[in-house]
Amino acid sequence: MDQTPAHTRLEDGFACVAAAWQAHEGELLGFLRHQMPDQHAAEDLLQDVFVKAMRQGEGFCSLDNPRAWLFQVARNAVIDRARVSKVHVPLDEVAPDIHAPTLEAIAPVDALAGCVARVLAELPPDDAAVLRACDLEGRTQREFAEQQGLSLPAAKSRLLRARQRLRDRLSTACQVRFDDEGSVSGHVPRPPVED
Repeated sequence: MDQTPAHTRLEDGFACVAAAWQAHEGELLGFLRHQMPDQHAAEDLLQDVFVKAMRQGEGFCSLDNPRAWLFQVARNAVIDRARVSKVHVPLDEVAPDIHAPTLEAIAPVDALAGCVARVLAELPPDDAAVLRACDLEGRTQREFAEQQGLSLPAAKSRLLRARQRLRDRLSTACQVRFDDEGSVSGHVPRPPVED
């Protein structure tokens, strides 16, 4: 264990930072001025780099290449500043002729949302519960099994049967069409259920 008093180690750390700072401050400032449009911003970032170096304390003395460390911190500061200062312009100001996608532009499976909600309400409660939990809410089959007091194989079997009944019901009720790979290729929308 290092028996050097803490204040001596701290002073040694500051001495290492001071020596490196004296050697590289001018070129760091030149680098930052080249990167930043505003001279004051470059000087602010230079101070940020100095503060980070000081926070390293004694650890700064163990760096193999203090100059490289200082420049890496300066580059990261420039990048961080750029991220924070990005101007965000609403899309309608940049491209006012862009509109929401039309029904034709929406993927066939995404256009099924209304039909799926209606068909789910028509399925047996056990089927609807497992489909909502695992397919819509993102719970794992294991979580569903534990919640319902089922074994994992029973939950998997229940989900498989419910998915098949949902697919069959969608094919009939919404006239969903599937392509050769089993993906949704289209459907006939149904009006919402009247309350």
